[in-house]
Amino acid sequence: MRLLWTSLVALTTFISCSTLNSNTVIKPNDSFILGNNQHGRFKVKLQNVSKNEIEVYQAPINGGKHSSQIVNPDNKVTIAVDANTALFIVNKSKDTASVNLKVTGDLGLSMGYKN
Repeated sequence: MRLLWTSLVALTTFISCSTLNSNTVIKPNDSFILGNNQHGRFKVKLQNVSKNEIEVYQAPINGGKHSSQIVNPDNKVTIAVDANTALFIVNKSKDTASVNLKVTGDLGLSMGYKN
């Protein structure tokens, strides 16, 4: 139910905007998933504003995982995500993580958490 509610709020927000700016908080040992649904290409400018490193990787919705990278505290990365591919932002630490996101491109993206 939480994922459905988050997806509906995100969809409403995305329809009214061409760019999404967000500060996203991720609980310890949890992941934030962006775009785990059918969609076009999108780009994410991500800044790790946490005190611990985070991992990001892409996962096509039909299976697999690629382009894994570690983002250290205060570092910024730009990630181009293919159509029908989710971006996972993983917090493996015991502390809460926070990332600033600027998303452009197809914004009809689901959003949710997975531990």
